[in-house]
Amino acid sequence: MRDDLTPIISAIVDSYDTVGAINHIDGPNLPSRPSIRRILNDLQALIFPGFQSEEHIARHNARFLVAERVGSLAGRLSEEIFRSLCFHQGICHETEDTEPYRHEAQKITFSFLEEVPEIRRRLRLDVQAALEGDPAARSTEEIILAYPGLEAIMAHRLAHELWIREVPLIPRMMSEEIHGRTGIDIHPGATIGDSFFIDHATGVVVGESTIIGAHVKVYQGVTIGALSVHKRDANKKRHPTIEDNVTIYAGATILGGETTIGHNSIIGGNVWITSSVPPFSRIYSRAGEFQTRREKSRTGDFQI
Repeated sequence: MRDDLTPIISAIVDSYDTVGAINHIDGPNLPSRPSIRRILNDLQALIFPGFQSEEHIARHNARFLVAERVGSLAGRLSEEIFRSLCFHQGICHETEDTEPYRHEAQKITFSFLEEVPEIRRRLRLDVQAALEGDPAARSTEEIILAYPGLEAIMAHRLAHELWIREVPLIPRMMSEEIHGRTGIDIHPGATIGDSFFIDHATGVVVGESTIIGAHVKVYQGVTIGALSVHKRDANKKRHPTIEDNVTIYAGATILGGETTIGHNSIIGGNVWITSSVPPFSRIYSRAGEFQTRREKSRTGDFQI
């Protein structure tokens, strides 16, 4: 080591004592970002067999390959969940006191892996929604291989299962891994119904307490967020509810925990909504004003 680096090294080490809050020294091992990334990739390969790896999969070897992957995933995911549980409990060293958390981590892991068939069923509906909703889509294979929106939805459906099992850290790590890949930021706490489609899939934000129904289509640049950013409101419903069969066009911003977009509505591009919209509405921007109108089969036009 060069002698002229000694003062720099000493100053950095000393800052570990003088600058708190961003240190994690003498604590339990935290979940590993590279490990979570590999787990997410392996789950993706399990969900979309034959798409996410170079290995050939056929009927005669499918059971062997699945058994190998599930066995590996079970061990690695259980270890990462164990680490996150220990962190959450403030345990600094692995002692006999950690055994209940190791058991709980294994229990959560098995419960989570049992949901993979159901997640696959729901993702099949998401793929179909993309195929039906995008005239440019040519095949399910194209969507699975090339649509970042589907990748983000897949990661969300996985992360959400860990979220509802109250696993610390890991759901956010999964969602942020995909956020970095796709530019789509879906909080793992959001509840999203079947047949969800994100078209063009860039710059979409979906907040923690958002509830999205079935057959919802979202375009690029949409924000479904909170009106309040105060920490005191962290445990409240801060994000909107989007009912079934809603389309939200590019650049729209919908905010607030009491805001509900009624079913079968269309939200036009670049509008800003902070109050509820009734079912069968059409929201659009004209001459700098936001307007809403009912579908032709309904009566009455009105402004908001």
